[in-house]
Amino acid sequence: MGRRRAKPSDLLPLFGALALLCGGCLRPQDHSSGRVFPLMRHTPGDGLAVVNAPGGSGIHIWLDPDTETAGICRPRWNPDPARLSGGDGVSPTSSGRAPREEFYAALRRGPVRWALRRQMMELCRHRAPGRRFQWQGPPPSDAVFLPVLQPQLEEEHLLSNPTAVRRTEKQLLGIPLTPEDWNETRPPRPPDGP
Repeated sequence: MGRRRAKPSDLLPLFGALALLCGGCLRPQDHSSGRVFPLMRHTPGDGLAVVNAPGGSGIHIWLDPDTETAGICRPRWNPDPARLSGGDGVSPTSSGRAPREEFYAALRRGPVRWALRRQMMELCRHRAPGRRFQWQGPPPSDAVFLPVLQPQLEEEHLLSNPTAVRRTEKQLLGIPLTPEDWNETRPPRPPDGP
C-alpha cells in the first residue's frame, strides 16, 4: 500500500493559514488601510478622503453639486484630486495634485463609489434643498470624462475700473475726492489686434 496523494482541495486550509501568517508579518506602514471618510474642503461634506497607499497617503476627492438643471441636483465630477497625507492619523491634510489614474483606480472600489454617492446626496441636501437628487456615476476614464466648459473671461472682467482704482488710492492717501472721482464710466475698449 502506498501513500495517499493529497488533493488540491485538501491543501486550501494550509495555504489560507500560511497567507494569514505572512500577512501578519507586514508592518502597518507597508500596506494601505483602505480607509474612506469625509474630509472637508471648504464646507462640511464637500470632500472625500481615500487612503490608497502605505503610510496613510492617498487622494482627496473634491465634490461639487451641479444645479444647472431646474429642480435637480447631481454630481459634477472633477477627476483631479488633491494628494492626501496623514489619512490614518488624527489630522489628515491635502495639498498638491494627485494623478488622474489614482482617481480612476479608487473609483473601481465598491466602498469608494458607495461613499461618494452617500456624500453627494448629503451635499445636495444641504446646498440645494428642495431639489431632487439624481445620481450620475463618475466617469471610468479620461476617454469618457467631459469637462464643464466655462465662459471665457473678457478684458473688462479682469481689469478694475481705473476711476475706482484712482478713488481708492486717494482715499488711502487721504487726498480729498473730486466729483470726477465718482464718474465710473468705462473707458472705450481698445481695438482688437496687434
